[in-house]
Amino acid sequence: MQNIMIDIVPMLIICAVGLGAGVLGGVIGFGTTILLMPPLVHFYGPMQAVPVIALVAIVANLTRVVLWWRSVDWRVTAVYAATSVPAVILGANTLVQFNPRVIELILGSFLLLMIPIRRWLRLQNLNLRLPHMAVVGAVIGYLTGIVASTGAINTPFFLAYGLLKGAYIGTEAAASLAMFLAKGATFHQLGVLDNRAILQGLLIGVFVLAGSTLSKRLVLKLPEERFLQLMEGVMLVSGLSILWMAWP
Repeated sequence: MQNIMIDIVPMLIICAVGLGAGVLGGVIGFGTTILLMPPLVHFYGPMQAVPVIALVAIVANLTRVVLWWRSVDWRVTAVYAATSVPAVILGANTLVQFNPRVIELILGSFLLLMIPIRRWLRLQNLNLRLPHMAVVGAVIGYLTGIVASTGAINTPFFLAYGLLKGAYIGTEAAASLAMFLAKGATFHQLGVLDNRAILQGLLIGVFVLAGSTLSKRLVLKLPEERFLQLMEGVMLVSGLSILWMAWP
C-alpha cells in the first residue's frame, strides 16, 4: 500500500502540472513539456523523463492539430517533417549513449540557452520559404532527439514563414507531431520506452489534453508577449531546477 501511495502522489502532482501546462502550451504553441520536465526528472530521473515527455508531446501536439485543423499549412508540415523525422531518430540514438547526469546537465543548460537564442531569433526579422524550413527541420529534429523539447526555438522560424495565431499553432503542432512520433518509436525500439513509461505518458497526456481544449478561447484574447515573457520565466526556473538536481 505504501509503494502504491509513493507512485500515486508524484503522478497527481505531475498531472496537475500537466493540466496547467496544456492550457499554456495551447495558447502560445509551446511550453507544455518545459513545464513538465522538472517534476518528471525529479521523481523518475532524466532517462525515464525524456521518453515520457515524448509521449506527452504526442498527445499535446495531436490535440492542437485537431483544434486548428483548418488552419494548418500542410505544405510546410510535409517539408519540415521530411528532414526532421530522420534527424530526430539520429538524435534519439545519440541520447541513449549519455549517462543520466550528463542528460540532466544538457536539459538544464538547453532550457537556459533557449531564452537568449529565442530573443535573438525574433530580432532577426527572418523571412523564410519552404527550402529554409527543410533546413530548420533537420537542425531542430536532431536537437529534439537529444533534449526533451525545442518548441521555444521552433517558434521564430514558423512565425518568420508568415504563420500567425491558429495557423502557427496548428502547423507547428503538426510538424512537431511527426517528430515526436518518430522519437517515441525510436525510444521503444531502443528499449527505453517501457510499458510503465507508456502508461505514465498517456495518463499525463489526458490532463494535458484537457488543458489544451480550454486554451482555444484564450488565443485571440490574451496578449502573446505577456505569455512569451511568462514562458521565459518558466524556462529559467525549470532550467535552474534541473541543473540543481544534476549537481553532485
